[in-house]
Amino acid sequence: MSERLTADVAIIGGGLMGCSAALALRRMNRSVLLLEQGWCGAQASGVNYGGVRRQGRPEIQLPLAQRSHAIWQSLPELVGSNCEYTISGHLKLARSDAEMAALEEYREQAEKFGLQLEILGRAALRQRYPWLGDKVAGGSLCASDGHANPRLVAAAFAQAAKRQGADLREGATVETAAFDGRQFTVRASNGLEVKAKFLLNCAGAWGATFAEQFGEHVPEFPIFPNMWVTEPMPKLVEPNVGIVGGGFYVRQVARGNFVLGGGRGTGQLALASTRPTSAAMFASMKMACECIPALQNALVIRSWTGVEGSLPDHQPVLGASATTPGLFHAFGFSGAGFQLAPAVGEVLADLVVHGATATPIQAFRIDRFSG
Repeated sequence: MSERLTADVAIIGGGLMGCSAALALRRMNRSVLLLEQGWCGAQASGVNYGGVRRQGRPEIQLPLAQRSHAIWQSLPELVGSNCEYTISGHLKLARSDAEMAALEEYREQAEKFGLQLEILGRAALRQRYPWLGDKVAGGSLCASDGHANPRLVAAAFAQAAKRQGADLREGATVETAAFDGRQFTVRASNGLEVKAKFLLNCAGAWGATFAEQFGEHVPEFPIFPNMWVTEPMPKLVEPNVGIVGGGFYVRQVARGNFVLGGGRGTGQLALASTRPTSAAMFASMKMACECIPALQNALVIRSWTGVEGSLPDHQPVLGASATTPGLFHAFGFSGAGFQLAPAVGEVLADLVVHGATATPIQAFRIDRFSG
């Protein structure tokens, strides 16, 4: 059987980028049909670490991150749940004088974008956080950053978009997308055909595949971030913790479990084809235990990974197509898209409805890879 539908906007990809865009567009009274090959939010959006941080982002991402931070503050009103979003602070640790100097330099850069960071030396840091180990030389605290449960966030945005009237089609693998000069035609493997004036490519690790169909080459490649979780332990660590260089990251949830990440797993660009890597996990664990000695006796109860799209410069593709009017891209967030997603959805809706956005995204243009 085949089904033919029309909408103002067709969206490829049901992760956080696609679902947040669907929600924003419905709030602007545009009809939306979203096609997802698996389940909405089941890929990178639902299996990532869950850090909701601005600290440590490149300067060019900070305007987008600041816009997203404001949206996170009204999450219950927007999607009907707080999704275990906690403003815990984000603490970035340094292990040497050189790393402390890097934190101080970043603080000066971030201040220009309204991001307030507190630099703590060794003594002050140990006094405030006595659970830290001796190898920590200092740190930088962004008190208004935090973390959330990605499994809840991804589902909440999908359900909110549905309640607002978006048509979300799961199990609909897009095979082709084409533009005839007037409208897009998107065909899925289940026989569904969608015609729309606008098309959003929010296909994550598959984003470059669809960009290629419109003559735009992007050197995207898949990555498989390692994650694991411990048994519940007594509450100890309040902030979301990272380290200069990104060797590990850790947060403790209200139930007492520690969620940790670091290193890369293995996999292929296909659903249900990823596996965590024990060697990489052990290397990150060693680093984490040196900084937080209480983790040395923690039992790991589960490990996992997922597939995410990455780009050579670690910056996403976000904005208008360079070849096709009405086509907009949002993919390749290189493992750092979770916090940005609500603002990415609004930016995409701005571009569809107004043809422009107030948030600077020029650095993310797709044609930066041309030639």
